[in-house]
Amino acid sequence: MEDQTNDRTLPWAAAILLLAVALGAFGAHGIRDVVDAQAYHNWTTAAQYQFYHGLALLFLAVVGRNLEARLVGFVRILFLLGILCFCGSLYLLAARDLLGIQGLTRVLGPITPLGGLLFIAGWGTLLAASLRRR
Repeated sequence: MEDQTNDRTLPWAAAILLLAVALGAFGAHGIRDVVDAQAYHNWTTAAQYQFYHGLALLFLAVVGRNLEARLVGFVRILFLLGILCFCGSLYLLAARDLLGIQGLTRVLGPITPLGGLLFIAGWGTLLAASLRRR
């Protein structure tokens, strides 16, 4: 079971990192000149956090072999949901004028900090697991 959990984490890490690079490049070459400075800042923040947590998933795939499979799966879910909520909402907020979704700002705004809390929960879970192993 442990190998299956890690076998699932590595492809997620690769996919998240691939998208982070692609979305970061799109932001630098396709978004920067058509949105305001704050929207561009939101886009780059989303790409950075997506990249950081893609690397965290990659790390989890490697060190996860030393952790309980259920824990690895739980942290993976927290990070993936964090990426979806935090990064996804920032991407949409940055592109809302281009996409014509200005009315969703009230909905997307609160989703961003929820994603941040999911990131914190993932890191906190890893911290607790590492302290229990000692």
